[in-house]
Amino acid sequence: MQRREFMTLLGGAAVTWPLAARAQQGERVRRIGVLNPAAADDAVFQARIGAFQQELALLGWSIGRNVRIDIRWATTNAAEIRRQAAELVALAPDVILVAGDTTLPQLLQATRTVPIVFPVATDPVGAGYVDSLARPGGNATGFMVFEFGMGGKFLELLKEIAPGVMRVAVLRDTTLASGAAQFGVIQAAASSLRMEVVPVNMPNAGEIEQSVETFARAPNGGLIVTASAATLRHRDLIIALAARHKLPAVYWERFFMAAGGLISYGPDLIDNYRRAAGYVDRILKGEKPADLPVQAPTKYETVINLKTAKALGLTVSSTLLARADEVIE
Repeated sequence: MQRREFMTLLGGAAVTWPLAARAQQGERVRRIGVLNPAAADDAVFQARIGAFQQELALLGWSIGRNVRIDIRWATTNAAEIRRQAAELVALAPDVILVAGDTTLPQLLQATRTVPIVFPVATDPVGAGYVDSLARPGGNATGFMVFEFGMGGKFLELLKEIAPGVMRVAVLRDTTLASGAAQFGVIQAAASSLRMEVVPVNMPNAGEIEQSVETFARAPNGGLIVTASAATLRHRDLIIALAARHKLPAVYWERFFMAAGGLISYGPDLIDNYRRAAGYVDRILKGEKPADLPVQAPTKYETVINLKTAKALGLTVSSTLLARADEVIE
């Protein structure tokens, strides 16, 4: 609604830019691989890649002059991600940009030598991507999407936008160390707000649907959707269940808002992609991922969908609207 339209246009343009050209005489062309867990027409990822390329240009990297970018759109299919990861590694790039917990493990299986920068990861240490945040130690480094204190903020926002909510189902991915950790933080914050929290595991779509339907049989319920690749993969189902059962829901990223989510609070991932360009620049200039610390987000945003609020019969306070970074009407 504000800067988003510009970034989407930029992202759309980015995929049409020439990805290879001859370098000027005497100048070496560096090669960057990009692996996306999305389809090529995904506007969200187009905007992110557009921001990444824009920042690279500001740092002096010009497509066709001193850099070539090979972009792969692997969707969320595991077999396709493995295939595309192997193809990118075979190109012998100087560095690979890879997003998230569905694609990064596959890429790390394909190479432990090519430098990797991730703009999005939930728990890099717990997942084994790096040895520590301060000293990654291997061939990967990047940026996190989650700071555990966010759990309390989710509850506060849910109570503010839907004061009648007393029970909260927390959707979490138990295959990730961060899944239990995020739930623990939310559970610890619940007592002060006099709210009951219930964990909902996400092994598959059927289990999610059954668990949410069972939870929704009692009144005064709401949802919190924690950060994980699984919640992204089941985004449409989760949003549909929230609408069907009239459950106010808080999400961890604005990605959910475009599909009809109620409210989100989380990192500005466009900013993470810009910062990732800075790490790619430093690696291309000779620094090693092992020496570049994994960083937490620095910019957070609140997005509210007024259309969804109206459908749920909720009135959003002027105070909350004034604090929002974006309002979808």
